[in-house]
Amino acid sequence: MLAEENLLLAPGLEGEFERSEGAEAGEAPYTAMVCAHEVALVARLRAGEMSAFEELVNEYQPLVYALTLRILGHAEDARDATQETFLKVYRHFGRFRGEASLKTWVCRIAINQAHSAERWWRRRRRDETRSLDEPVEENRRLSARLASQAATPEAQTLDRERHRQIEEALAGLKKDFRLAVILRDIEGLAYEEIASILEISIGTVKSRIARGREMLRAGLKQQAGVDLFEGCRED
Repeated sequence: MLAEENLLLAPGLEGEFERSEGAEAGEAPYTAMVCAHEVALVARLRAGEMSAFEELVNEYQPLVYALTLRILGHAEDARDATQETFLKVYRHFGRFRGEASLKTWVCRIAINQAHSAERWWRRRRRDETRSLDEPVEENRRLSARLASQAATPEAQTLDRERHRQIEEALAGLKKDFRLAVILRDIEGLAYEEIASILEISIGTVKSRIARGREMLRAGLKQQAGVDLFEGCRED
């Protein structure tokens, strides 16, 4: 049974853990479109268009909420951090100089806000319990790739269990490694974007991702009794 399950799981991870430079280069036309959209959005924001700010919130809110939820582990705290993030974006947009993309700038604010909230609660000696079953539907790509395509009740049950295992293993990673893995393998950000968000070198980004994947693999193997990543190639 375990051998059959391992054969099922391993191929499904290739899309997440095999991001070659060639594949990224093939995304150039899409990247150009994204950049053009961002330039236009930034221009409208600088002009003070409220509709542009609403568009920014609609576009980045799922990502901001997912990041803050995985840092804080509590849905209510993540919602508060998300709201505070966009308040800061609105109040301090004049400080955006365009040295990084708008997306990475917003993500950096979100992560800093979540860390501030985390420190605030820690100072008050709040018990830190992570809501591992909290749904993050827009960011379930990693666990979805582990599941069989058959939408049988058994497959759905296995999907939920694998999702729980992944979330639990992610929660057990050290913060620096967890963020790097989340940003790369779940959110799909480029190395350059992650480096800008975390304000570290690309070399450090790659190192943290590799180490984070190694620890995540070990955590999942310990839970399941098999190596869910066996046969998958790294970047």
